[in-house]
Amino acid sequence: MNGTYAKRSYLINHLATAVMWGAGLLIMGILAVFLLYILYQGAPVLSWNFITGRSSDINVGGGVGAQFFNSFYILVLSLLFSIPVAIGAGVYLAEYARNSRLTDMIRLSTESLATVPSIVLGLFGMIIFVNMLGVGFSIIGGSLTLMLLNLPVLVRVTEESIRTVPVSYREASLALGATKWQTIWRVVLPNALPGIITGITLTAGRALGETAILIFTAGTTVARQIPNFDVTAAGETLAVHMWYVMAVGLVPDRMEIANGIGALLIITILAFNLMFTIPGQLLQKKLSAGKH
Repeated sequence: MNGTYAKRSYLINHLATAVMWGAGLLIMGILAVFLLYILYQGAPVLSWNFITGRSSDINVGGGVGAQFFNSFYILVLSLLFSIPVAIGAGVYLAEYARNSRLTDMIRLSTESLATVPSIVLGLFGMIIFVNMLGVGFSIIGGSLTLMLLNLPVLVRVTEESIRTVPVSYREASLALGATKWQTIWRVVLPNALPGIITGITLTAGRALGETAILIFTAGTTVARQIPNFDVTAAGETLAVHMWYVMAVGLVPDRMEIANGIGALLIITILAFNLMFTIPGQLLQKKLSAGKH
């Protein structure tokens, strides 16, 4: 009887393992086909002139230099606005806040904000920043609205990363005479940093491909100067330019431009992820080695 039960458990275990492996390989296969197809279509379009040149509405051979710069400029500004707020909120929820209706309301508000469609955030940003505050279709308006997209994920990731730090680390720091803030700053946050970096990477990748928010706040035009650091100037990004050339563009080679933008976005996001992931992994290994 016991032998039959053990054999059955063994078979169920192997079947479940095979199903999990199959699901993982299926997801990886779909992703690989998707990425390879985009790169196959768009990689031949990529050139130095395409990546750095000016865009054109009617002439063949235009580039995406201004849009490429604006994508990173808006991303960096939005992260500069959202990361301090998100880390502060995450630290408060994980270290200072008690279980109460207020903290439950904050968490519920954060999760609710994460489920709001991006086009709704874009309309909100247009009403508040573009119209009420009078910044117009601008880089600063797009960055501030994009901050609303970044905050929910960053707050939740920061809170969960801080909660994963063992309590013994805090107790050891406090026992040595450190204050609560010194413990958070010198012990808790460094150990939670790999998880926070992962959240920033995911948020940045999503923000680079965002369109609805930026159409309503940053606009669909670019400045004549490349690069242009004026935050009040219009800031069309790569994703928005792809939408524009396919929706209302008159340029004859719009399919080639869209394919090139798609490939450039994929390569940029992969490079961006590696740029953050590799230091995060090295930091995680360093922290793990220091625990032993």
